[in-house]
Amino acid sequence: MIIGVGIDVAEIDRFAAALERTPTMADRLFVGRELWLPSGQRRGTASLAARFAAKEALAKALGAPGGLRWTDAEVCAAETGQPYLRVCGTVAERAAELGVSSWHVSLSHDAGVASAVVVAEGDPGGARARPDEEPRNAAG
Repeated sequence: MIIGVGIDVAEIDRFAAALERTPTMADRLFVGRELWLPSGQRRGTASLAARFAAKEALAKALGAPGGLRWTDAEVCAAETGQPYLRVCGTVAERAAELGVSSWHVSLSHDAGVASAVVVAEGDPGGARARPDEEPRNAAG
């Protein structure tokens, strides 16, 4: 069952300017592996902008809660090049609360714009309450 869908776009030039203005920004947004291609070359700005859009889309798919850490979501690529998400920490906790068990992600960049769509899939009935949270009943 689809639990949430998120979409985001990022202007590549604007994203590049932000990275240039704030040299530590990339380290705050990305896990180290996200910055590099398998060949060892640094990933291009368009690719990074698409990964940033995926993280924004992921937050939207989770209901855009506050407190998510950018580096608790990693946009990875399978050997085929297909993107997938690896989550931990704050993102994994929110996903578990909602019953998310799998992700679908699509990235694109063209004509100066990067975009991403994220679909969170799972069983909301399988969601577990946090230890400090009262269980929810069906009457809500």
